[in-house]
Amino acid sequence: MATKFGIGQPMLRSEDPRLLKGGGRYTDDVSAPGQAQGVFLRSPFAHAEIRSLDTAAAAAMPGVIGIVTIRDLDADGIGELKCYASVKNSDGSDQALPPRPILARGRVRHVGEPVALIVAETVEQAKDAAEAIEVEYDSLPAAVDPARTLTGPAIWDEAPNNLCFDWEFGQKDQVESLFAQADRVIKLDLVNNRVVASPMEPRCCHADWDATDGRFVLYVACQGVHLLRDMLADDIFKRPKEDFLIRSPDVGGGFGMKMFMYPEYPATLYAARKFGRPVKWTSERTEAFVSDDHGRDNVTTVELAVDKDARFLALRVDMIANMGAYLSNFAPYIPTNAGGAQMLNGLYTLQGVYERVRGVFTNTQPVDAYRGAGRPEAAYNVERIVDHAARVLGIDPIELRRRNYIPPSAMPYATVTGVTYDSGEFTRNLEEAAGIADHAGFEQRRRDSAARGKFRGLGIATYVEACAGGPDESADIKVGRDGSVTIYIGTQTNGQGHETAYKQVIGEHLGVEPDRITVIQGDSDLVRTGNGTGGSRSVPVGGAAVQDGSIKIREKAKLRAADLMETAAVDIAFADGRFTVVGTDRSMTLADIAAQTETDGGSEIAFEDRGSFTPPAATFPNGAHIIEIEIDGDTGALEILRYTVVDDFGRVLNPLMVAGQVHGGIAQGLGQALFESTVFDSDSGQLLSGSFMDYAMPRAVDLPLIAFKYNEIPCTTNALGLKGAGEAGAIGAPPAVINAIVDALSPLGVEHVDMPATPQVLWQLIHSRGQRQAAE
Repeated sequence: MATKFGIGQPMLRSEDPRLLKGGGRYTDDVSAPGQAQGVFLRSPFAHAEIRSLDTAAAAAMPGVIGIVTIRDLDADGIGELKCYASVKNSDGSDQALPPRPILARGRVRHVGEPVALIVAETVEQAKDAAEAIEVEYDSLPAAVDPARTLTGPAIWDEAPNNLCFDWEFGQKDQVESLFAQADRVIKLDLVNNRVVASPMEPRCCHADWDATDGRFVLYVACQGVHLLRDMLADDIFKRPKEDFLIRSPDVGGGFGMKMFMYPEYPATLYAARKFGRPVKWTSERTEAFVSDDHGRDNVTTVELAVDKDARFLALRVDMIANMGAYLSNFAPYIPTNAGGAQMLNGLYTLQGVYERVRGVFTNTQPVDAYRGAGRPEAAYNVERIVDHAARVLGIDPIELRRRNYIPPSAMPYATVTGVTYDSGEFTRNLEEAAGIADHAGFEQRRRDSAARGKFRGLGIATYVEACAGGPDESADIKVGRDGSVTIYIGTQTNGQGHETAYKQVIGEHLGVEPDRITVIQGDSDLVRTGNGTGGSRSVPVGGAAVQDGSIKIREKAKLRAADLMETAAVDIAFADGRFTVVGTDRSMTLADIAAQTETDGGSEIAFEDRGSFTPPAATFPNGAHIIEIEIDGDTGALEILRYTVVDDFGRVLNPLMVAGQVHGGIAQGLGQALFESTVFDSDSGQLLSGSFMDYAMPRAVDLPLIAFKYNEIPCTTNALGLKGAGEAGAIGAPPAVINAIVDALSPLGVEHVDMPATPQVLWQLIHSRGQRQAAE
């Protein structure tokens, strides 16, 4: 039974008063006596040999404590950054896995690659010294375009033609046969543009060395302290895990980008030990543009085979995925096994799917997981080709989808891509969204816009994604004799509201009010294990672990309540936060029971237990987005008039928090589709959109009011019945808005527009097509 603060309640976030009043403590707020400042000298070239590196003059400058180069790291046997997600080529051979040194060794391969670390008393002194370091570069040709790099200048000797891997997935022969049988084959070339993650809090770390204990201490804004600890221990410093204490206080956004090991973290730890001083490094925003991992960046050809009744037969996808100059920790996994390939089945009854993915090296920053991590790319491919097919075949986009959807009666449904959808009512979501969006009245609104010289369009996109699977999560729960509860869990909030979510699970099963619960995350000493936050796993997996632990605590408390009220445990019922003797008015709260529970050695802990949960399979959130837009033909300016989304997230833990996640995801999806353009100079490899002066982020005025509804179709593969919700908005928004733009400009013969569809792009398209039509 749900309590006032339990599962399903629209409880306000516990974190917000502290954070909104300036009470947050972020990594840059961490300071220590004797603290020094670190600044990285970064490559100004995208590709160059380092002929010489002279730090003598810089080391003698005022305030400089020392300078670290790759020679220091190599001399001390410090390891390199590793890729942990390699894939096999289609012929069974291993992919290329070139090394990634912490600081440049002999050659730089992207603008912003760290070459040296300067440690000084102040940031200003470190910056001055960085300018005094003499580096002789021999510039080399750069390759930045993923579609052309296969014939470009070589970046790695071990990767001929810059091919990192050539991977395939699916039923190639069957798909070829289905395409041969098809009545029509519809084809579309797509670009999934590179994006910069741009969290509110830039990356930061504070490194220290405890000479007494022989321990490294690292404060870092990240998405999981245990993962970084293990990388540092096993692969970089090659020391026992106990020699590292990793702490992550409040984190101001991550979106996948803060999950990884970056060169700055081991470099500052090394400097702290070498110079005997704590070292802090905080990224500046322009520095982040050339040092943070980016997201997306794929060039894809999609083909759909359909029969005479417009039933989908098979999907064929050929993708070139940009890996950047180095392989980030999980980079090859994102366009291949992260769910991107498996989600190509979409919501449809396909008979075959085949995908070829070629990962390529370019002289750009590494690319890795970004909100959705492979699933937004898959949904974009599927929903753009489906919408294009509707136009080619002359069928209403809603009708074509409805005709090919997997029906609820088929659940659980084994897809041809190897996953089984446990639940979902896809047609219901779409039809409800169409009703809320007044799809029936759209054509009249289109005519009204045309009368005012505007282009009005309606875009539909539906999606299904795989998330909240993967490894286990555990939670240690302790109940104090004063009735307070403390949760220790290895996920890491980046602003999603984990504290509130876990408190609601405790409230549901133990009846404890939120202000009596403390959530501990982000400390590798206090929290025994953890697999971090990513892939919308924290609440479905971490919350299930909290539920398991709280149920164990409840059973212990029930036994103790039976003793205290002199009855049998089977006669104790728990409801509304009280343990009651059935058929009587005798009852106790958890606090009452804890206060009367004897403990060994005078401990203040009355009860404790460890909950855990290992997902047997992923969860499959799904939904429908409908967007209505208007484009000004004179300026290319686009206005979003309506945005409707109906989602299925299974059982909803907190409606307010789910709505917030959906709104935030849609904002990021619209940002990619309409504004965010990562542009490199094709010759020099310089990042031309390297600041918010050139890289356009969506503003509040650009975002619409969102009509949001959810259908609770419980997940059967998760202990709470939840499906992940954190990435859904970023998955559905890009294809929806591009479909709307194509619909708006279809009178001009427009069949596709690549992201980002900026006003300049739209204005040029409108005027070039308009002039062509006039000439004809």
